[in-house]
Amino acid sequence: QLQLVESGGGLVQPGGSLRLSCAASGAPLDRYTIGWIRRAPGKEREGVSSISDTGRTTYYGDAVKGRFAISRDDAKNTVYLQMSSLKPEDTADYYCAADTRVLYGLDPIEYRNWGHGIQVTVSS
Repeated sequence: QLQLVESGGGLVQPGGSLRLSCAASGAPLDRYTIGWIRRAPGKEREGVSSISDTGRTTYYGDAVKGRFAISRDDAKNTVYLQMSSLKPEDTADYYCAADTRVLYGLDPIEYRNWGHGIQVTVSS
């Protein structure tokens, strides 16, 4: 069974950068579309980014376009989310999620496999 573990979160100042990692075990990651979903305090879950199983197609939510970049290294069974120019409104718990049948990957309901999440706090 596929298991996902996020890492790389923490506290960063506005304008700073972080790179989140999503490490998979239990199954080859190259069968899956991977998404990053976040939930800010008191808000609904929000699709941040997704990358197709081939890595050729990526999507980004409007709030992060131009600032975040998703990538995957199937040899390491890991997907990354490089976050730059971070803003206080990026503060949230970030989850990676995976599924084999995903249309765009920004809707949380598309995913059946989830990590436990990791906290990102953007504050001075």
